[in-house]
Amino acid sequence: MYPNTTPLFLSRSLRSARHLAAGLLSLIALLSVATPAEATRIKEVAAVQGVRSNPLTGYGLVVGLDGTGDQTTQAPFTGQSMTAMLQQFGVLLPPGVTMQPRNVAAVMITTSLPPFAQPGQPLDIVVSSMGNAKSLRGGTLIATPLRGADGQVYAIAQGNVVVGGAGASQGGSKVQINHLSAGRVPGGALVERSVPTPLQQNEYLQLDLNASDFGTARAVAKAINKAKGEGTAIPLDGRVVKVRAPLAPDARVAFLADMENLNIDLETPAARVVINARTGSIVMNQAVTLLPCAVAHGNLAVTISSTPQVSQPNALSGGQTTVTEKTDISIKQDPGSLIQMPAGTKLNDVVKALNSLGATPQDLLAILQAMKSAGALNAELEVI
Repeated sequence: MYPNTTPLFLSRSLRSARHLAAGLLSLIALLSVATPAEATRIKEVAAVQGVRSNPLTGYGLVVGLDGTGDQTTQAPFTGQSMTAMLQQFGVLLPPGVTMQPRNVAAVMITTSLPPFAQPGQPLDIVVSSMGNAKSLRGGTLIATPLRGADGQVYAIAQGNVVVGGAGASQGGSKVQINHLSAGRVPGGALVERSVPTPLQQNEYLQLDLNASDFGTARAVAKAINKAKGEGTAIPLDGRVVKVRAPLAPDARVAFLADMENLNIDLETPAARVVINARTGSIVMNQAVTLLPCAVAHGNLAVTISSTPQVSQPNALSGGQTTVTEKTDISIKQDPGSLIQMPAGTKLNDVVKALNSLGATPQDLLAILQAMKSAGALNAELEVI
């Protein structure tokens, strides 16, 4: 529907007919200038090589907890970290003194350094407990260096931890909402060092597709050559497209801004059904089709019950009391009638046909595999 449209009623009068014609012309004009809502841009299927984020990690301490921190008897590294931190501030503990505060927790800090990040830029961080702390709510993270995979420090983290949960316990009863042993610190890290990117190194750039597909690589190169001139982009394989870009920094940025917003015409994706055997999740794309077939499915339930029985000997017989197990095994099989499944050329038809079986997601795992073996399912099965 389009905004600001009013119902048009047919009338026998010429005036009403003129109003109807004017409304139809306005609707045609709106349709002619409307852009397709499902247009795919290059930035959604590819990325410039080297322009990526880098993971950062750190180990630190959260203080100020209300008795919900680590127990140093079960998490000895927390006490060692506290001793090392106090030594940095010139506080030396007497030999043999064991610290057991309950308002300190050892944590791991994780974040991602975005591309082109500059010193002084704030980053959001995630703080996760390493020990047996009950909650990080109300705690403050002490200044902690965040390192990259090369061991260099790229950011410093510190701030108050925000935990999206609550909990209380008393007399053996406990109530908890959400997760209490992890939280976030918005803007809790400051970048100390930037990571150079190969954006200005040579004449050619490399576009890496998110998924390996020769049709997508050809479509990306075709769209770039149409907008920027023939020979600007060359597809090397199903994953990489080589692009010639201007050398001047401002011209290169303008070139990339125009290129990543170009619309491409994608071919129909390969039919695929993804099955998660651990959770029973089944996801299929719109290219999945179904041929006519017949499926019979019935549930088989095996119940085993064990009842202990006591065998008591007679008086003065010299026997011993023994306990035996009485086991009953029952098998119940629900009838499974043969169900004819019609051909489905659209995803909606396939879903309706599979739902008509009345099978659970776990049962559909076996049914889909059997249909694939029988040649009735036109899709590639991928089990993760």
